[in-house]
Amino acid sequence: MQNQQNQQSKQTMQHLVITGGNKGIGLALVQHYLAQGHQVSVICRHSSPELAALNVRVYCGVDLADPLQVQAVAAEFSEASVDVLINNAGIFSQETLTDFAVARIQAQFQVNALAPLLLSQAMLPCFKAGSKIAMITSRMGSISDNGSGAYYGYRMAKAALNAGSVSLAKDLKPKQIAVGIYHPGFVQTQMVGFAGDISPTEAATRLAERISELGLHNSGVFYHSNGTELPW
Repeated sequence: MQNQQNQQSKQTMQHLVITGGNKGIGLALVQHYLAQGHQVSVICRHSSPELAALNVRVYCGVDLADPLQVQAVAAEFSEASVDVLINNAGIFSQETLTDFAVARIQAQFQVNALAPLLLSQAMLPCFKAGSKIAMITSRMGSISDNGSGAYYGYRMAKAALNAGSVSLAKDLKPKQIAVGIYHPGFVQTQMVGFAGDISPTEAATRLAERISELGLHNSGVFYHSNGTELPW
């Protein structure tokens, strides 16, 4: 009986790769999937004591703003099979018409929009039929949901990520690889000064539920982590 349970556990264990898994939502996702008995690899710029205490393989020192570093870390998985890639890492700053910082806007495009697509493309050899790619985006990338203006770099970068993710979903459908596009909610993280209305743990639980529901039938759809579909 024990052998049968172990065999079933091995059959259901997945390998997940999570970017930005050293803190916030990313760390909560790592903890969630480890508690479920899965194998987790983390890509981040800096590790953390919380991450270092976990049984995960960490690829730290990776600057996702550098395409060469993205390609290099993807090559580390050339011999691995990846069931789920969660593109969670991101940066945030607030630009207004009186503080229109071009360098910050460009940095957000590089990290928030281009890097997730570049990493996904570079890791294609690791995926198989049934693999999944999850993009952690934001409803701030919704054009029709913009009620306050400003935040130029973040809004534009997330809108670009959403657009690129839809193309990715269509291009990967013949390979039976699904792409999820998820707003995590207003989460209590350092990025927003811990001013959110849900914890990283709750956000991770919700996101994991959405990822478990992800398939070719809803690939390329923009969802809130609570399960509601969001407008473009």
